[in-house]
Amino acid sequence: MWWVPVLAVLAAFSGCAKNLATGRNQFNVMSMQQEVQMGLSSKQEIITQFQGAVPDAQLQAYITDLGRRLSQLTEGDSPKLPWSFTLLNSDIPNAFALPGGQVFVTRGLAKRLTNEAQLAGVVGHEIGHVTARHGGERISKQLGFEVIVKGLGAGTGSPELEQLSGQVAQITLLAYSRDQEHESDSLGVRYMSKLGYNPLGQVQVMEMFAKMQAASGSQPSEWTSTHPDPANRVKRLRDEINRSYAATQKDPKYKLNEAEYRSKMLGRLALLPPPPDADAPETRLAIARLGDHGTWCVHCAAGEKSH
Repeated sequence: MWWVPVLAVLAAFSGCAKNLATGRNQFNVMSMQQEVQMGLSSKQEIITQFQGAVPDAQLQAYITDLGRRLSQLTEGDSPKLPWSFTLLNSDIPNAFALPGGQVFVTRGLAKRLTNEAQLAGVVGHEIGHVTARHGGERISKQLGFEVIVKGLGAGTGSPELEQLSGQVAQITLLAYSRDQEHESDSLGVRYMSKLGYNPLGQVQVMEMFAKMQAASGSQPSEWTSTHPDPANRVKRLRDEINRSYAATQKDPKYKLNEAEYRSKMLGRLALLPPPPDADAPETRLAIARLGDHGTWCVHCAAGEKSH
């Protein structure tokens, strides 16, 4: 009967397992290999929607080097994922990750940062979404049991699985839960501290968005309309640093690297032509999706909505 192999495949791919990054048991109907394949298949769509990659090889090398060094400090087999780190040529302040290791930061966010530790906090947070496998959790919930069963039951190369992969980019522009955001905040602090960055940089990013939220008045922006309130995240991060990373605030080896960031990022960004017109169709689509649904991003701009 047709449903016997379907159930067999579902049983093989689903279940609870302990996630080495978070330490919690996690139910996920997708394998890591499937997450990787889906992320890779959707990468170009995301790049296109956000006006392509920044046309500067040195800037791309800079963010790639930082991302790869952070990714090699992750747990279990995560360092072996096909990580990639792309600086997008969009002025929308944003950062997000696809399942399986595709990480993106926009120039609109990069130009608002003031030191390398802040960038490490942003990228480390997005790496945390990948290692915590929030993408698989989100996709499983969003697409529903029926679609997952069809995709898994049909086997590799099936139209159903291809259709599933084709929806990953759209789901990338949906919001994580607050618990997932907090979890990735903690993982980002872990990774950046291991690499020798002062986790205060992550606090500074949240403080920046708290100011942006206050300045926006009653009009929420693309970021905090779907994410935990940045002022609350500042307090939570400071408490975590005081509790678990107090030594980083007394040891000068934990750096912010302001001069390096000005030279390697801000200086080169200032030499580039402006990003493409914000009225371009792809940008309008991206903004509409951000405004309607939020994003997976840790940092994109200033309202709070329940999940």
